[in-house]
Amino acid sequence: MAKPVSKATTSLFQNLKRYLKKPWEITGPCASPEYRSALPMATEYRPECPATTKVKPVVPTSNPETVYDIKYFVRDQRRNRPPIQRTVLKKSDVVNLMKEKQSFDVTQFPIPYLTAKVEEDDNAYGGGYETGFKFAGRNLKQKGFQDVKSSLEMF
Repeated sequence: MAKPVSKATTSLFQNLKRYLKKPWEITGPCASPEYRSALPMATEYRPECPATTKVKPVVPTSNPETVYDIKYFVRDQRRNRPPIQRTVLKKSDVVNLMKEKQSFDVTQFPIPYLTAKVEEDDNAYGGGYETGFKFAGRNLKQKGFQDVKSSLEMF
């Protein structure tokens, strides 16, 4: 029975020796005499309380020159617009306007100056407005200025 007790005590002492070491047996940066702990002290870490203000705030008083102007409607530019004017047309007004209306004459418009006299084929895909379409094998007709002028005179 003496053997199991002595084995238990020796294993206990060996475990303690593993964790508890003499200062000269410790290796690493802590063993150097020039070692300084990297953890700051409490006075170095936070010299003042976070809630303390560095500058004392200036509180406005009841004097009109020291009170902040926080009125919103003074700065609101949407209120400065003129009112929207609406006209209400009745049926008789619309009939009078339609009687007064004159259609535009062809002579009032300037004569178009065409630099390219090419008209696309009417059978083009999408009416000739498709993007990426190749014009190599297309049937294009040349039109002279007289043909364009005569087509405008039809209107």
